[in-house]
Amino acid sequence: MKMKLLSRLGQSVIALLGVALLLFVMLRVIPGNPVAVLMGEHGDDAVIARMTEELGLDQPILTQFFRYIGDCLRGNFGTSYSLGKPVLQLMGDAFVNTLQLSLAAAVFAWVLGIVSGVIAAVRKNGILDHLFMGISLVGVSIPVFMTAVLLQYFIAFRLHWLPISGMAGWQSLILPAVALGWNSAGSVARLVRSTLLDILQEDYIDTARAKGRRQMGVLVFHALRNAMLPVVTMMALQFSSLLSGAVITETVFSINGIGRLAVQAISGRDVPLLQGTVLFATALVILGNLAADMLYSVLDPRIRKGG
Repeated sequence: MKMKLLSRLGQSVIALLGVALLLFVMLRVIPGNPVAVLMGEHGDDAVIARMTEELGLDQPILTQFFRYIGDCLRGNFGTSYSLGKPVLQLMGDAFVNTLQLSLAAAVFAWVLGIVSGVIAAVRKNGILDHLFMGISLVGVSIPVFMTAVLLQYFIAFRLHWLPISGMAGWQSLILPAVALGWNSAGSVARLVRSTLLDILQEDYIDTARAKGRRQMGVLVFHALRNAMLPVVTMMALQFSSLLSGAVITETVFSINGIGRLAVQAISGRDVPLLQGTVLFATALVILGNLAADMLYSVLDPRIRKGG
């Protein structure tokens, strides 16, 4: 386990450095000077040239890259061109809202997905099975932005049941959490159903029933327990994706999170802020994959033993 963890950590560091280098080069080869964009069309050429030199944007790309990596290792991700604040501080403030939104979306997705998947498996080919699988297919198929807009229009604008945007209490988290978690709920439901149906055909399930175990006990303590192994892996990956991929949801609902911060950085060509948000999102995805691998190894003893 220790060797596997060290190997995965090494691979994660290499992947993160690769993404950082690719992002760094792509942002530098795009035509135009970010300082000139920041100062606008009335910027003085002499001032633009001086600021470009002070920021080190006139140096070779590799020189800028290694200096940037060194600063990041010391906790300095640069200063936002447009907001004038340290990037780390901006990401820290925005991450609180993103974390709240992602946790709410994950709880909604996992509870709805697991319950729907179990009911669909138990009621195989019945009305509830077709109903829940149809709803899950809709959730997987509809884009997040479409779900968000529909929820805003019908629930917030027409019925006035919940806030239409912003972060003003737990009520304002409900609509964005549903919009963000609906797709994940559909994926979880379909995986739980298919995995549970396969396990219910195993011999040890018949043995448990023959010993007089109640149907609910067999379902929960034998079938569902083993069916959750691949589901837990998916859930770990989903949570990291929710944390890093809430761009559309945060933009539609005007939530000041990491995703909306990245959109602001793109629109203003704020290079330090964009680099910081993208690297932060990449690190979350990598950590999610690492956590999923380790968690699966803990839950399944056969993997720990190399079987």
